[in-house]
Parts: sequence; C-alpha cells; structure tokens
Amino acid sequence: MKARLLAVACLMLSMPVWANEVKIDIKEFMFGPKDLAVAVAVAVAVGTKVTWVNDDEIPHTVAEIHKIFRSGALDTGDSYSWVFNTPGEFEYFCALHPQMIGKIVVSQ
Repeated sequence: MKARLLAVACLMLSMPVWANEVKIDIKEFMFGPKDLAVAVAVAVAVGTKVTWVNDDEIPHTVAEIHKIFRSGALDTGDSYSWVFNTPGEFEYFCALHPQMIGKIVVSQ
C-alpha cells in the first residue's frame, strides 16, 4: 500500500501543476505516464488542456465516470482534448476496455 501511494505521489510531482498542456499516451492498453498501481494520476492546474493520444493498434476511448467528458472511439493516431476549468478529481476509463483507468487531479 505504501509503495502504491509513493508511486502515485512521485507521478503527481513529475507533472508540473503550472503546465498549460499535458499529453497522455494510450498504449499497450494503458494510459501513460503510468505508475505501479493500476491507474495513472496526473496533477494539473485549472485551465490546463489535457490531450489523450491513441498510440495503440486498436481503438480506445476516454470517458469520465460522471459523464463530464467522453471521447468517441479513437483510432491509432487519433487524439481527444479537454480543458479542465474547475478544480477537483476526474476519474476516467476506456469504455471499450474498462480495466484501463486514470485520474486527473485539478488544483487552483
């Protein structure tokens, strides 16, 4: 458990909160950057544009669990972007492969 928390903390520190744009790769049935836990967590500031890019050979989607945002099917090379204008935690998954999960943490 401690190792998982440490991995998430290190990952969150690796993404600067002042970034205006963040890219998340979709590859090998995972959202990346990835950590040792199952989910990827990325910390960003309000107003940050996050872009998911499908680098996999099969389609994937990006769907927030409360339906705040949802992409269509992304083929290889396709991307989907969302600007996070409110603070909070936004958990998402691939609707085609629900084991693929991630989280965006938006701070002021």
